[in-house]
Amino acid sequence: MNAKNERNYEAETKDNKDRKYAYDFDFDVMHPFMIRAFEPFFNTGNVLELGSYEGAFTKRISILFDDITCVEASKSAADTAKQTLADKANIITANFEDVALPTRYDNVVMSHVLEHCEDPVGVLRRINSEWLAPGGRLFLACPNANAPSRQIAVKMGLISRNEAVTKGEALHGHYKTYTMDTLAQDAEAAGLRIIHRSGIFFKALANFQWDQVIAQEIVSNEYLEGCYELGLEYPDLCASVLVVCEAG
Repeated sequence: MNAKNERNYEAETKDNKDRKYAYDFDFDVMHPFMIRAFEPFFNTGNVLELGSYEGAFTKRISILFDDITCVEASKSAADTAKQTLADKANIITANFEDVALPTRYDNVVMSHVLEHCEDPVGVLRRINSEWLAPGGRLFLACPNANAPSRQIAVKMGLISRNEAVTKGEALHGHYKTYTMDTLAQDAEAAGLRIIHRSGIFFKALANFQWDQVIAQEIVSNEYLEGCYELGLEYPDLCASVLVVCEAG
């Protein structure tokens, strides 16, 4: 049996004792800033979102686009997304390796998803050769191994090295922790042409710490804005690294 068929996508989307699958910081801070980073490069037309989880990011995309298709491997997450989004998106429950899609797309979005792929270059090759429309763009964002919060965790002895996959991350289906360089390498290995690189949100705290300080109003919206702006100057020290690609 192929290893990808042995994965339990339902278990991977559940919280574990080491980490939550998704934090309020992801939904309330990172998602809006991701849209802001993507928007100048969006094409008009349709959107394919690979890995939509329960549809929170999709809901933000739906403000900008009418024609959205999502592919999500977890049935429970896809079912929740269908309830959340109603008729705003076509949700397909399948894995990226096997799914057959009916058309090509002007925009393909993978937000904190590629690190979950056992064969990331293979998935990116499918995007390049099968799913990107002429002139279409791929928006590829991943958690950054070199985020200061992660580097601090290494100094504390909590993580062995910046690019390590922790036990909690492995339980959530992570196979790799990307840097800007390794993300670009995988994109280029798949034949994609990178037209833009950036970082999203300077990040000195772990996600659970951000949840705490935001809930207690220790930081202001202006402070969060400052972290986004600073991240544009220091992309290698951001929560997420981003590449925008076109077909090679």
